[in-house]
Amino acid sequence: MPIAVLIIAVVTALLFGLFVFLLFPKSKPKGAAAAAAEAEAAGAVVMPEVGPVQQAPLGARLVAAAPRGYIAWLEKQIVFAGRPAGWTPNAIAVWKILLPLSGIVFGLLVLSRTGGTQLMVLLVFFAVILLFFLPDVLINSRAHDRQEAIKKALPDLLDQMTIAVEAGLGFDAAMVKAARGSTGPLADELVRVQQDMAIGRTRRDSFHELEKRTSVEELRRFVRAVVQADAYGIALGDVLRVQAGEMRLKRRQRAEEQAQKVTVKILFPLIFCLLPVLFIVLMTPALINILDTFAVFG
Repeated sequence: MPIAVLIIAVVTALLFGLFVFLLFPKSKPKGAAAAAAEAEAAGAVVMPEVGPVQQAPLGARLVAAAPRGYIAWLEKQIVFAGRPAGWTPNAIAVWKILLPLSGIVFGLLVLSRTGGTQLMVLLVFFAVILLFFLPDVLINSRAHDRQEAIKKALPDLLDQMTIAVEAGLGFDAAMVKAARGSTGPLADELVRVQQDMAIGRTRRDSFHELEKRTSVEELRRFVRAVVQADAYGIALGDVLRVQAGEMRLKRRQRAEEQAQKVTVKILFPLIFCLLPVLFIVLMTPALINILDTFAVFG
């Protein structure tokens, strides 16, 4: 389909033009540059005309042009993912341009060799869309996996903190001991809380920052309980004991819930995969015998 190929080529040219426009900022007009040079030669202080969009790096320009709601969601996902190296809003914005452009170029090469059939055009179109959303999917998946790891590790770590407090350690010392005796994102978060308190932040502010860095409701509830206990002078050992019991109960309930879901999840493969094969194995010999019988009498 030459028309479809032409449309994709036009879209590629437009996207490439936008990419070049964002990559290379506009130069200052000659008149303004000459006036600035004369003023500087005369000894006047010339303020540089720096445009936040024109003079910023490509990623910053793309972020400035993106919807604020999307950028806020993206920054939250990056925080939930633990701020992995190289995963910044600027870098993700650049990849969201480069990946679709590379997909379009590769798609044009494929279409030129396959003749540009309608099916191939649709495949290229959906592949380009997938490449555009791929960075969002990856960072969201990474954030989800990290938060799930925090949720799974929370009951055991609270048990360790409870044992340490009952053995005579203070709350902060018990938190450090439990964090250093464990591995994973939850231990890293607790170590960061301790580091925040070591540089002068209050316990309340440090735990509030921890609450902002997680989407796990159990951990947020624990943070609120610690903050309230610290504000009202309640013994943190009692809070730990209650919270650890609730976390164990929640974990048992989640395990029972997952066990109940197994019956529902197994229905689809049972009905559409196992039963047809079973019917074929059981019914085929009988069907062959019936056909042979009719053939003899026929």
